[in-house]
Amino acid sequence: MRQFIEGKTILVTGGTGSIGSEIVRQLLSYDPKMVRVISRSEHMQYQLIQELGRLPNLVCFIGDVRDPERLNRASVEADVIFHVAAMKHVPLCEFNAFEAIESNVIGAQNVINAAITNKVKQVVAISTDKAVNPMNVMGATKLLAEKLFTSAHHYAGVSGTKFACVRFGNVLGSRGSVVPAWIDQIVKGQPVTITDPDMTRFFLSIPQAVSLVFKAMNRMVGGEIFILKMPVLRMGDLAEAVIQHFSPDQGIDPTAVERKVVGIRPGEKMYELLMTEDEASIALEVDEMFIIPPHIEIPHRGLKRRTYEGAQPAPAAGYDSRRDLPLGRRSILHMLQEVFPERVRRPTLHRAALTA
Repeated sequence: MRQFIEGKTILVTGGTGSIGSEIVRQLLSYDPKMVRVISRSEHMQYQLIQELGRLPNLVCFIGDVRDPERLNRASVEADVIFHVAAMKHVPLCEFNAFEAIESNVIGAQNVINAAITNKVKQVVAISTDKAVNPMNVMGATKLLAEKLFTSAHHYAGVSGTKFACVRFGNVLGSRGSVVPAWIDQIVKGQPVTITDPDMTRFFLSIPQAVSLVFKAMNRMVGGEIFILKMPVLRMGDLAEAVIQHFSPDQGIDPTAVERKVVGIRPGEKMYELLMTEDEASIALEVDEMFIIPPHIEIPHRGLKRRTYEGAQPAPAAGYDSRRDLPLGRRSILHMLQEVFPERVRRPTLHRAALTA
């Protein structure tokens, strides 16, 4: 990665979120000329600066991908853009549909326009398994964002900007995701709420996700969708592993924790699909990912049938969470131990609260 990052200027949209901030941390280890973060949360930018320190090659922009002028300003002389900013919570997108369109679709086009205007060399956008055969607003907007980025490579023209997407599933421990919510319920002595124990999902850790995003950037020619391989977890097994891992730290017998099945939320699926059979028919497979090349070939832009080192044709069946054998609870516990090396402790009450 050093040859791609050292001495370069990189912009990370949504750079204070779980994935975005990890991208920033890893980028800074490769001696970039400048890492620019654009996000709309002043508080989260403050927290990131407190964690990393006031580094001379880290600049934070308060701004939103919905604002094309601010985004264009942040992209001036950038070499690479990682587009991470998005609305990602399925129920919230269902009830705020046009807001999701403003962020996930119009915001994506604003990133594309800023990149082409400023002749950015590479743009990598983060997508999701929910963009595949979407049945909810979030998935539909992310599918449109994918289409915008893959087609942008066709009309980038003399700017020479290369665009690609990276598609992956759930990120274990990311902000606002299910595991931190369950931990919070355990700490507060509340029931652990499970939508459906038989629901299956793809999961990987934040550092694994970012590492594979960088590997996709190394491989990209332009116009691809990179699909990262990851294990399948059954949600009931994940919930049990979380209860086993975190309850003892709260002085709670794991068997005493109430489990409450609440049913599927609006817009959710029982299983997730990362690649359709149609996509698999043209996809290639390498050790850690699948690569879907552009559907449209334009010879003068170099979009001929691609060859990637070590790539083989992908399995024709597609890639969904029903087909792979879910991880056992022992393996899930090992994942949790890696992601959460420090256990969550019961909050200490102030003396005034104890005597109230």
